[in-house]
Amino acid sequence: MWEQIRSNQIRSAVLVTLMALILLLVGFFIGLALGSPIAGLIIAFIIWGIMTLVAFFQGDSILLSVSGAKKTSRADNPQLYNVVEEMKIASGLEKMPDVYIIDDPALNAFATGRDPNHAAVAITSGLLQKLNRDELQGVIGHEISHIKNRDVRLMSLLAVLLGAIVILANYAWMFAFLGGMNASGTNTNKRRSSRGGGGTGIVQIFVVVIALILAILAPILAQLIYFAVSRKREYLADASSALYTRYPEGLASALEKLSTSTTQVKAANKATAPMYIINPFRKKGMSMSDLTSTHPPTAERIRILRAMGGGASLADYERAYKQTKGKGGIIPPSALAGEPTATQSRRASTYRVVATG
Repeated sequence: MWEQIRSNQIRSAVLVTLMALILLLVGFFIGLALGSPIAGLIIAFIIWGIMTLVAFFQGDSILLSVSGAKKTSRADNPQLYNVVEEMKIASGLEKMPDVYIIDDPALNAFATGRDPNHAAVAITSGLLQKLNRDELQGVIGHEISHIKNRDVRLMSLLAVLLGAIVILANYAWMFAFLGGMNASGTNTNKRRSSRGGGGTGIVQIFVVVIALILAILAPILAQLIYFAVSRKREYLADASSALYTRYPEGLASALEKLSTSTTQVKAANKATAPMYIINPFRKKGMSMSDLTSTHPPTAERIRILRAMGGGASLADYERAYKQTKGKGGIIPPSALAGEPTATQSRRASTYRVVATG
């Protein structure tokens, strides 16, 4: 889906720029509160530059490390490795993604990497134990789609940049608190000596209040930007998984199992949550009505897959999506117009690799 790939490239540039503006705004007011707004801007810009470079070249390694993922091989997990290989061939990826396992009883998975040649798929040990082969194939197909569509670069960049903004905002809290105390003390002393000094103290307090407001709003705005790109990509990945596997029920059944499990992923955090195939922070009573802003409701995703009526093409998913949602479609027009259904339908069966050992 070249339209989705191009859209992700444009979004990467736009959203990284928006993240930078938020970061610079926070830095400016922290610097203003400390008496040097230019210094605050310079520090924020340096942080943004470093974090962007780190996110692009090392973002996947950071996310895998934070998640506690360990690399595995064909010898250690032949079935998992072969399923990944099948989906790599079915999707047309040139390079086999690295395969990782997260030692966690929760049922979840994610993909990461800056491009298809530097990508990885990670799944929890709980998911590996609970899913059958068809279900596992559906999940891996979903994650491989994120790699194919360049979703992973966009989300990796945003995850690291969001972390940087949250860190800077936390410092803003600290500076605002300390600055507020100093401004209050200064204002009290100045009032004792002259009326003009009180004006200076009021200005200092005003600057501290602005810094405090930004410290509260910056991470919220950053997360809203981050979450805004999550939902559509999940629908598209579901559609691609059905296409690659030729068996939508596999992913539907896997999502059903994932949705009934309330075990949370231990290593997940707010920055990495949208990377997972399903919300990793789900609580008891939210199994089939997960309305998290990072993911579409799981029950809805399952209904769409099962409404495909045995079909497995992008056109079948588009029809099922419109039928279930009662509104416009989700698949880019170019993908529907040039969908090589016959070729795609043979890929998964022709290149199916049988696990040995």
